[in-house]
Amino acid sequence: MAESLTIARPYAEAAFKLACELGALPSWSDALGRLATVASTREALELVGNPRLTVAQVASLVADTAGQLTPEQRNFVQVLADNERLAVLPEIAGQFEALRNAHEGVLDAQVSSAFPLSDAQLAEITATLQSKYGRQVKVGVSVDPDLIGGVSIRIGDEVLDASVRGKLAQLAGALKV
Repeated sequence: MAESLTIARPYAEAAFKLACELGALPSWSDALGRLATVASTREALELVGNPRLTVAQVASLVADTAGQLTPEQRNFVQVLADNERLAVLPEIAGQFEALRNAHEGVLDAQVSSAFPLSDAQLAEITATLQSKYGRQVKVGVSVDPDLIGGVSIRIGDEVLDASVRGKLAQLAGALKV
């Protein structure tokens, strides 16, 4: 995993620099997200390294499957294919998003909830986080029944645990004193 991130970093930085120069950050975010989804499928992974296909054919298949791409984005896919780096597209997309968030002053928060959150609850959590950090917050949500109840929020290295599981763990720690 660490090796994939190291390999992906210069490609993400190059894509970010190009997207900034073109004023096309949203377009590149969208395209890289689609490309990452395509590249992480079993079928795409089987194409890479298939001796019956040329590198150009593999790049074209991945690009065509990902939907509408600009010429620069297609060229980016070709460069990745030429350097045998299509498999790290998910890491490239993730690092690109981190660069974009830093550039735009946006925090990325991952909210885990024991149950699906309503739109009102999500809006309240988002507003609270924006108030606490004084920045725009982009929230991703996942359901984790192991939390029993409540939510756990991760922003970078910081974890705000308001889950029943977290409270029980605190109580257990206090009782062992």
